[in-house]
Amino acid sequence: MEALRQDDPRRFGRFTTLARFHEGASAVRYVARDTASGEVALITAARPELAGVPAYRRRFQAEARTAERLAGGWVAPPLDTGEEPETPADGPEPLWTAAGYVPALPLAEAIGIAGPLDERALRILGAGIAEILSRVHAAGAVLQGLAPGTVLLASDGPRLTAFGPLGAAASAEARPGGQLSVRLGYLTPEQIEGKEVSAASDLFVLGLLLAYAATGTTPFTEGPAEEAARRIAGDEPELDAVPEALRELITDCLAKDPAARPSAGTVAAELALEGAAGLARGGWLPERLAAAVADQEARVLALEAPEENPETPEKAPAPVSAEAPEPVEDTAAPEPADGTAAPQSEDARPEDARPVDAVPLDAPASPVETSVAPAPAGSPATTAEPEDARPVDAPAPQEPAAPVAAGDGDIGEDRGTTRFLNTGPRPPQSDRPTTQLSLPHELVAPPGTAPAPVAQPIPPALPVAPVAPQQPGPTYGGPAPYPAAALPAGPAGSGGAGGGPMVSLPLPPAPAPVPDPAASRRTLLTIAAAAVGGLIVGGGSVAALGSGDTAVATDDKPAPKPRRTLPGQPPEPRWIYAHPASESSPLTTAVWRDKLLVVTSESQASAVDLRTGKRLWQRADGAKGQAALAAGADLVFVASPSEFLWLSPKNGRVVHRVRYTDAFGDLPGLAVGPLAGNSGPVIWFTGSHTVTVKAPKPKKGKKKGKDKEVAQAHFFAYDIVQRKELWRTAVPAGRAPGTPAYRVVADRSADVLVRQDAASLTAAEVKAAKGKGSIRSFDQKTGKLLWTKQYAAVSPEAATGGDEDGTLYAAVGKDLQAFETDTTKPLWRVEGSDGSVFGTPLVAGPLIHTTERSQLVGAVERESGRLVWRRSTEVPGTGNAPSLTLSGSEKTLIAADAVQVTAFSAADGERLWKFQDIGSADPKGATVSASYRALAAGETVVVQRDRAFYAFPVA
Repeated sequence: MEALRQDDPRRFGRFTTLARFHEGASAVRYVARDTASGEVALITAARPELAGVPAYRRRFQAEARTAERLAGGWVAPPLDTGEEPETPADGPEPLWTAAGYVPALPLAEAIGIAGPLDERALRILGAGIAEILSRVHAAGAVLQGLAPGTVLLASDGPRLTAFGPLGAAASAEARPGGQLSVRLGYLTPEQIEGKEVSAASDLFVLGLLLAYAATGTTPFTEGPAEEAARRIAGDEPELDAVPEALRELITDCLAKDPAARPSAGTVAAELALEGAAGLARGGWLPERLAAAVADQEARVLALEAPEENPETPEKAPAPVSAEAPEPVEDTAAPEPADGTAAPQSEDARPEDARPVDAVPLDAPASPVETSVAPAPAGSPATTAEPEDARPVDAPAPQEPAAPVAAGDGDIGEDRGTTRFLNTGPRPPQSDRPTTQLSLPHELVAPPGTAPAPVAQPIPPALPVAPVAPQQPGPTYGGPAPYPAAALPAGPAGSGGAGGGPMVSLPLPPAPAPVPDPAASRRTLLTIAAAAVGGLIVGGGSVAALGSGDTAVATDDKPAPKPRRTLPGQPPEPRWIYAHPASESSPLTTAVWRDKLLVVTSESQASAVDLRTGKRLWQRADGAKGQAALAAGADLVFVASPSEFLWLSPKNGRVVHRVRYTDAFGDLPGLAVGPLAGNSGPVIWFTGSHTVTVKAPKPKKGKKKGKDKEVAQAHFFAYDIVQRKELWRTAVPAGRAPGTPAYRVVADRSADVLVRQDAASLTAAEVKAAKGKGSIRSFDQKTGKLLWTKQYAAVSPEAATGGDEDGTLYAAVGKDLQAFETDTTKPLWRVEGSDGSVFGTPLVAGPLIHTTERSQLVGAVERESGRLVWRRSTEVPGTGNAPSLTLSGSEKTLIAADAVQVTAFSAADGERLWKFQDIGSADPKGATVSASYRALAAGETVVVQRDRAFYAFPVA
C-alpha cells in the first residue's frame, strides 16, 4: 500500500480514494471510502491506457459480473460496478468496480514475510480456493484467475480477487491498430499440447499455487528457460519440501493427464473435511502474518482523504498518454506477485520467469470456438485485412503502444475465437508469442488525441507502519509461483520452420444469470455447486452467497444491512451428523416433536438427538420404514413394508407392533403404499392386494376361461394413537403392481382432497383424462368419495396445493392459478417466467410461497394473487422447482434443490444465506448427486444431502 500519485483519480462515483493498494498488469487497486456510509472499499480501476480498448472493456466487465455471481464467503461482495454512463464522454470513461475491503496480504507478499506456510495453513488455503473453483466448475466454466497476487490471506481465511485471465495477467498492453496483448505467467500441459483448457486446468494451477505456498518456489524451475514448457509437459514436479501429508494430493493436481486430476470438490474435502472456514476457526495465520494483517487494517482505518484543490475536478479523467513508452518484450518485467516489491529488470531475473501469452480478452457470451491453423508467410497482425483472413499465428510487430479511442465498444465481427500464437511455418516477427485482438482501423484514434492528465495536488503521506525487525533466515517469494514457460520451438529454433505446437486457450464466458424480474441490477448471481464459506462434513462445503437487497415488489431499494461476517455465509451449524458409510444410504428422514431426527434405511431405523447431533439408537425392525410421526407425546410411529411400529424415543425399543396381516386380515397380502398425508393422529395411505377373479361359467360346448389375478386398491384412514382403522374406501387400482400413489393437497373440516401421482395412473386412466388431472374429495368421517373434479387445463403432472378455506392452487402452463375448490371457478392468476413451470406452492398464513423451475421463489397474497416478492436462488439453468420449507416461526423460507439450499426472509424475500455440500465424506468416493432436503425443527432447520446432515439455527 502506498500514497496516491499525482495523476490518480480522487473519486470513483460515491467513493473517495485514500491510497493505492496494489498495482497489477491490467488494473490498479485503491483503498477508498464510501462518502455516504463511511464503509471502506477496494476499487479496481482499469489502467487508463487500456480502458479505451473495447475488447478490454468487455472482458473487464465480464470478469466483474463473474465476481458478482461468486460473491460471498471467500469472495468479497461487490459494492458498485461503476457502470458506464448513457452518453459516453469524448474520451474513455474510467472503468472500475468496488468491493468490500477485507484486511489481507497477497500470498506472494506473505511468503516473503514469513516463508512457506505450515500444513494447517496450506489446508485452509487450498480448501478455500477449491471451494470457489467447485462453484465455478459446476456451471461448466473455467476460472483461469489463480496467481499469488490474486490470492489474499485474511485473518479468517483466503480471499480470491481475480475472476478471469485479465485479473491474473502478468502483463497487458494496448498495441497499435486497437490490438490488445495479454500474457499469463503459467501454462498447463494441455495448453502446451494445443488442447483446450478445462476445469482440470484450474486444478493444475491450484497444485502449482499450493506447491509454491509450501516451498516458496515452483516445482518446475530448475533447468534452462527454453526447456520450461517441456518440463511442465513431461517432467515430474519436485515436491520433496511439501509436507508429506499433502504431497500425494498436490502430485495428483499436477498430473499431466487432465482426466487424472481430482475435482475441486474432492480437493476441498481432502484438505479440510470440516471446511476451510471450520478449520480456520480460532485463527490460522502465523504470528508474523497475523500482525502484518492487523497492521494493514490499522493503517487503512487511519487513512484520511487527501485535500483536494477547489479548482480540481471532483473526478479526474482517465489519462491516456499520447505517446506510450515503447514496450520492449525482452526486457519488460512482469508485475511483482505481491504488488509491493520493485519490479526486477529482465537481466536481473531468470529467463524462465518470463510471462507467456495467455488468452484473448474479448470472450463472447457463448462457449468459444478454438481455431488452430498454420500461418501464411509475410502476414503481420496489423494488416487491414478482415479477421477471417488474418493468419492465426501472425504475431504483433514490435511497435510502441498507441492510444485507442473508446469508440462504441464494437470491434465489428467477433468470431469468439481464442488464438494462442507460437511458432509456424515461417519465423515469427516477435521473439515471443502474443495473443492478438485487433480492431478495425477506422476505430483507432490518431496519435496525439488523448487528453493530458489533469494535475492533482500532491497527496499526504500514508500513516507510517512500524517496521518489524529483520529475522535471520532465507528470503522467500518471487514474481511468480511457477515459471512463465516459453513454448518449445521447432527444430530450427525459435520460430524455425519446424513448426512447434500451437496452444489454444479457450476463454469460457461467465454463465448467464437466471432471469429475475424483481431483482435490482446489484442482485448477486451465483455459479452453483460447491461452495464458499467452508466445507463442513463429508466433503460438504458451505455456499456463502447472498444479496443485501430486500425483495419487496416495489422500486424502493433500502440500503443493504451492514455485515461484519462473511456476506451470505450460513450461520454456524449447531452440529453435523454423517450417516455411517458402513450402512445403507438413508431412505426417509423426519423430525419427531422437534427432539429427534429419525432416519430410515434399507437396514434399520435410527434416531439422532436434535440438540447435539449424536445418534441415540438404531432398530433393525424399522428397516425400509416411511417417515416417522409422533404418536402421542411419547411414541415414534414408523410404517415399515410389513407392519406399523411404535418405538420408544429414548432407546428405539418396539413398544407396539401391528402387522398388516393382523390389522387387515380380510385383505391378504396387503401392500401399503406411500403415506398420502397426516393430520394430528390420523394418517391416510393407499394399499392394494391381489385377488383371483374366477372365470365365468362357459356356455355349453365352450371351454372354460382362465381365472384372472386382479389388483384391488383401497384408500385408508388410520388413527396412530388409538391404533385402529377409521375407514377404508375402494379406489381404482394404479399402474402395476396396483397401488395408486395419493397425496393429500388439502385437509378441510368436512373432507380431505387428494391427488394421484401421475406415474401411478393406468394407461386407461391417462387416456380417459385427456391431458387433465383430477382432484378427489373424500368424506373425513366415512371415507366416502364425494366428488372428482378437473380444473381448467391443469394437467396430471401439474403441481397442486390447497388450503382449508376452499381454494386450490395449481400450475397451468407457465402460470400459477387459483380456483374455488368446490365450483372449479378461476379466482386469479400469477404469471410465471417463460419456459418454466411452477412447483408445489406452500401455504403460510395470508401468503402462498411459490417456486418455479426457473429457480425463482416468491410470495403472493392468497386472497388476491398480488405478487409480494420474487427472488432467484441464483442457481444457473433450470431443473426441478426447489422444494419449500418454512421455519417453525414461519419467518425463514428454505428453498432446496439438487444444487443448493437457499434461505430467504419469508416476509420480504431478502436472501439470507446459501449452502452447498460438495458430496461424499470420502474424498475419493463417488460424487453425490442427491437433491437437498430441509426439515424444520423449532428454531433449527436440518439440511440433508444423502448421508450428510447439518443443523442450522434460523429465525
